Amino acid sequence: MLTAAIIAGGQGRRLGGLNKSDLVIGGRRIIDRQLDVLGHVAEHILIVSNDHHRFRCSGLQVCNDLVCDAGPLSGVHTALVRSPTVRTMVIACDLPFLTARFLRHLAARKTDADAVIPRNFTGRQPLCAVYNRTCLEPIRRMIALGDFRVSNLESAVCVTELKPKEVASYDPDGMLLFNVNTPCDYTRAIDCLTPKQSVASLGRPT
Repeated sequence: MLTAAIIAGGQGRRLGGLNKSDLVIGGRRIIDRQLDVLGHVAEHILIVSNDHHRFRCSGLQVCNDLVCDAGPLSGVHTALVRSPTVRTMVIACDLPFLTARFLRHLAARKTDADAVIPRNFTGRQPLCAVYNRTCLEPIRRMIALGDFRVSNLESAVCVTELKPKEVASYDPDGMLLFNVNTPCDYTRAIDCLTPKQSVASLGRPT
């Protein structure tokens, strides 16, 4: 049994305050693209966000951050607390090109480690990873110490890493783990699917 949690609590400052999950790529919102994929991977799906109104029509469980102002680490913490299963796949809301094939592979990795985290050419990707509930106490200790960097969790728990070569076999165009943080990222994501499309819709996500 696996739960998937979409972390959608960011404020999108580098995108002018736009909600990343609502950005349209290839004619569909990122959140809709993710939900379609996760529906083939996880038995349960929840969203970690303090904005319940935005997801009111999703039919999914929406969970407030249990710790305020602790960044994405708080999202991981909330996901593990609210998850009904021992293992939880945590996904950032700004990853538009995830595939069911890759996420099934990620979820199926047999390990005694606390977490399974993929690494691509840019480094480890802790916001596209599977965490065991055993990660909760290390996360709580980090938060208590004021260390909110989710990347530092890797040194606090036992990690099984998907190596870049392994990830690349599911990523022929190098965009699998691409995340949309800036207007330039958004332009690149749009161009990846629709090369002639303008980024004019950046100010009008649907």
